[in-house]
Amino acid sequence: MLNPKYVREHQDLVREKLANRGVKGEEVDQYIDLDQKRRTQIKQVEDLKNQKNQITDQIRQKTTTNEQRQKLITEVKGLNQQIKKLEKIVAELEEKFRYIAIRLPNLPDDSIPVGPNEDSNVEIRKWGTIPTFDFEPQAHWDLGDDLQMLDFDRAAKISGARFVFYKNAGARLERAVYNFMLDLHTKEQGYQEVLPPYLVTGNTMFGTGQFPKFKEDVYTVEATGMTLIPTAEVPLTNYYSQEILDEKQLPVYLTALTPCFRSEAGSAGRDTRGLIRMHQFNKVEMVKYVKPENSYQELEKLTLDAQEVLKRLGLAHHVIVLSTGDTGFSSAKTYDVEVWMPYQHTYREISSCSNCLDFQARRAMIRYRKADGTVAYVHTLNGSGLAVGRTVAAIMENYQQADGSIKIPEALVPYMDGVKVITRNDQLAAATKAHHLK
Repeated sequence: MLNPKYVREHQDLVREKLANRGVKGEEVDQYIDLDQKRRTQIKQVEDLKNQKNQITDQIRQKTTTNEQRQKLITEVKGLNQQIKKLEKIVAELEEKFRYIAIRLPNLPDDSIPVGPNEDSNVEIRKWGTIPTFDFEPQAHWDLGDDLQMLDFDRAAKISGARFVFYKNAGARLERAVYNFMLDLHTKEQGYQEVLPPYLVTGNTMFGTGQFPKFKEDVYTVEATGMTLIPTAEVPLTNYYSQEILDEKQLPVYLTALTPCFRSEAGSAGRDTRGLIRMHQFNKVEMVKYVKPENSYQELEKLTLDAQEVLKRLGLAHHVIVLSTGDTGFSSAKTYDVEVWMPYQHTYREISSCSNCLDFQARRAMIRYRKADGTVAYVHTLNGSGLAVGRTVAAIMENYQQADGSIKIPEALVPYMDGVKVITRNDQLAAATKAHHLK
């Protein structure tokens, strides 16, 4: 959530920044009006309580006569009635204020481009050489079918559209990719590996900003009211919810491999084939808890950590900074890393790296105690390191060969037990061997 004190002190700036994110000025005005009203009523309640305490002290004094004491007791009863009435008004104002407060997005950083949508995003750097082929490159779903690596049809039979069975070398490649990512993040980049729960409470979803605004985008288990995680960002960011860290603990870097579950509401007709937009997919997530003065430096490092995965896999990519209209609800600034996909002849998002400042920390109550004893909110960051299925798809398309086989990036060969090329004959042999072993 936004800092109410900052909003009060920078009303025009907040209106401007939120307008750039599509928030109507009336919503900000209502927020400010309700904030002022509730604070006024709270002040009145506090004044009445102070007055009541003073009278109570008089009642307890030995010098107070019985007649004076009875008058004071009557006065206290009247104050109690006033306090009760005002506290009801405060509760109503708090509820109205909170309704708006939890639905306002984060303020965009001054450094990001102003624009209504993804068309306003700006490329900031490129890496690698876009591959050229002396044959017509195939889509990863066709390669996966021909090499018996991916089976979308049987997945649709049992689960519906946008699910997949990974098979044979496909399953092996997926496992190799995420093990490589986890090793890189933990052994070289300083992240602690975590295996979190996949089911979380509504309060946990609220902490990272998914609830209440994006309830339609997730899968909720009706019997329990719990939600399947849409990303490991949710449990990782809430790991220290309702806690006060010591300044010496910061920064904290966490990483996790989890499945992610998304309803993909509103994406009808988009990426209906392949591994790009699935209801269930694996992702390696990176989350940081940092001191406020370091958060933008940490965002740059986080993005470089995600890029390093692609660099070692030899996959051409670029980094873009998202515009105000395309930046996520909880983020103040986001870099998207997009990998080159030969069949579509374009870059596709494979990682989003965001600085949420204290926006999530205020919702989840994550703070730290400074050396001088004061308490402040941490800043939280998150980034994909990477979406595993999309990485597999990028490898398949970028490393395909004229005969339909797929080379394995050098960095993954040790994770594939030395296998350097996936061929149809090898896949058929593996399937035949598995059949005879039954």
